[in-house]
Amino acid sequence: MSAAFDVVDLIRAKRDGRSLPPEAVDWLIDAYTRGAVADEQMSAYLMAVVWRGMSAEELARWTTAMIDSGERLDLSGVGRPTVDKHSTGGVGDKVSLVLVPLVAACGAAVPQLSGRGLGHTGGTLDKMESIPGWRADLPVARMRDQLADLGAVICAAGAGLAPADRRLYALRDVTGTVESIPLIASSIMSKKIAEGTSALVLDVKVGGGAFMTSVESARELARTMVDLGAAAGVRTEALLTAMDVPLGRTAGNALEVAEAVDVLRGGGPPDVVEVTVELARLMIDLAAADAAPGHGPVGVRDPAVVLARGEAYPVWRAMVAAQGGDPDAELPRASTIETVTAPASGYLTRLDARGVGIAAWRLGAGRARKEDAVSAGAGVRWFVGLGDRVEVGHPLLELHTDDPATLDRAREALTDAIAVGPAPATAAPLILDRVSS
Repeated sequence: MSAAFDVVDLIRAKRDGRSLPPEAVDWLIDAYTRGAVADEQMSAYLMAVVWRGMSAEELARWTTAMIDSGERLDLSGVGRPTVDKHSTGGVGDKVSLVLVPLVAACGAAVPQLSGRGLGHTGGTLDKMESIPGWRADLPVARMRDQLADLGAVICAAGAGLAPADRRLYALRDVTGTVESIPLIASSIMSKKIAEGTSALVLDVKVGGGAFMTSVESARELARTMVDLGAAAGVRTEALLTAMDVPLGRTAGNALEVAEAVDVLRGGGPPDVVEVTVELARLMIDLAAADAAPGHGPVGVRDPAVVLARGEAYPVWRAMVAAQGGDPDAELPRASTIETVTAPASGYLTRLDARGVGIAAWRLGAGRARKEDAVSAGAGVRWFVGLGDRVEVGHPLLELHTDDPATLDRAREALTDAIAVGPAPATAAPLILDRVSS
């Protein structure tokens, strides 16, 4: 590590819009990870980044320093080309649960190192942990073995991966410095690059139920992450997908697992199938470039066909069982279910993703703080999609909760989230754009 710098000088430099030299970036990340730079000093620096940004070179070095703060996994012995996917989070986004076994069924290996949710978006691990017996924490050696055997793993990222990001993320959460594209991009990509995958596909959600509400900001984030992946030698591509309307027909933990299983058996909502298949095709294309001579075929079969035939479902069952779960166990159910009916006859013209997400969160499906518990059975189920015909008094949604006291606030979240009109709404496309390196 280079000689020490004066952290106040670095704060001033960034405040004044200057880029740090590479050795200063390395020192700052290392010193903060070791505790030699105080939280209030790093908070000041992060706020300066929010206002002043980072150059491309500075951001690449910042991301590399975060990766180098911990270990990098070596997946070279898995025996299959590796490819992962990351979603920036949306309401009803259970795609990873389907995508991992689907891409594995098509010949690649997917090391999905995931997290738990914060706020209304929910986390993949929260959903998987609603399966009785399933364990998120796997030793690295066991994760590698499972990848070699099944090609599919969904588990928690170990404490050794990008520990600098863990400290920085917690600090950003309490200092109003989350909303910065360089900081978001480096947080996501440092962990994904450190996990050792050879290729990565990003699902950048756009709309009222997503972190990025405009196509322009989502495209900027996607481009930034794709460039970071390329700079690190990880082939990275991104899809921008719509999130003004929630995905599928459920938002919650066990509710979404059940829906994902329906998709894996060849059914499920068409929008979930469409997004999953598009992401799978992109992942398989990237993985096929890494397929070694003599390895089984990657990219030969259309994932749409594999999914429709239910051929990814056995991989799902094996993956769940390998991590202690019972794929045949009954999923948790909420003790209280309330039905919301259509206020008029006509067509559903509005189903706001953010309103539905907040309702699910208030019912117990999400958490306000990382240490909060979630209710496995809580959430929202809706019976109609945008543009569908509805009749007054007929069921529109169900509110699932283990605490009836949450129902009033959940209903409040839905006050402006649902609208019925005389003419059907035109559904917007789900796939908005593609960003390639």
